[in-house]
Amino acid sequence: MVKVPKVLPTRDGVGASCVVLLAGPWPTIAAFLAQRFPGVLPATWAARIDAGEVVDEHGAVVTTQRPHQPGLRVYYYRSVDDEARIPFEETVLFQDAFLVVVDKPHFLSVTPGGNHLHETLLVRLKRRLGLDDLVPLHRLDRETAGVIGFSVQPATRGAYAQLFAQREVVKHYEAIVSWRGDMALPLTHCSRIGPDAHFMRMAELPGVPNAETRIELLGVQGGRARLRLSPVTGRKHQLRVQCAALGMAIVNDAIYPTLRAHGSDDFARPLRLIARSLAFRDPISGAPRQFVSPREQSLVEA
Repeated sequence: MVKVPKVLPTRDGVGASCVVLLAGPWPTIAAFLAQRFPGVLPATWAARIDAGEVVDEHGAVVTTQRPHQPGLRVYYYRSVDDEARIPFEETVLFQDAFLVVVDKPHFLSVTPGGNHLHETLLVRLKRRLGLDDLVPLHRLDRETAGVIGFSVQPATRGAYAQLFAQREVVKHYEAIVSWRGDMALPLTHCSRIGPDAHFMRMAELPGVPNAETRIELLGVQGGRARLRLSPVTGRKHQLRVQCAALGMAIVNDAIYPTLRAHGSDDFARPLRLIARSLAFRDPISGAPRQFVSPREQSLVEA
């Protein structure tokens, strides 16, 4: 992995973003940025540049008249206008010099992207804990709540990342699903997951399986069931796709099996999926680690 120089400090929990200048007809770096990011007004770029908030990979400040230079890395601070507050709080379950483990609420993105910047778990934690080098060790959907781990130090990050790469982390999720009474559980479901026609969705596709999940029944009430989902692999939306494909869609899923119209979040109807626990042997101390989300979800609530 190429080490990227830290040419702009973290500001209020937000790290600098980076773009590589492409070859093209732009006379200046400012002109490239304005065309590359059409959602940002040229006047906004000019204000950022005048404030010294756009620099190159060597730390040199970019000016409005500086010529375009293909291949150069440029760093800048993102901003999001009128970012909505996510009215739920994260809970730190564990923290030491190497690892932070958090119980994430529903609706909160893990990392910045799109219309989410300050209201993301990573930025909240950097600001709250004062840990500028914090990096998530694995993924968790914005809509999913539960346990997620973060690396504190770059020097030990690889040791924790290897646990996930080598499938040495035991992960259990809990889902409330629409129940089909003819489903025989437990079972291990293997399928091939890849991109669907819509960019937001994944789908089960023909071909060699690349996704595996152990599914166990924890309880049934009315037309709903509580499942323990234990993924062996970590494909995007794996649990949501596989449950929907089996006719047991996770309650309040706005993407599977049917993609609903885009709109504001309904905070009263979260996706009924929780990353319940993580367990592994700590690569630094050798101690067994297990972290469990204390969140509760009823079979009968909305």
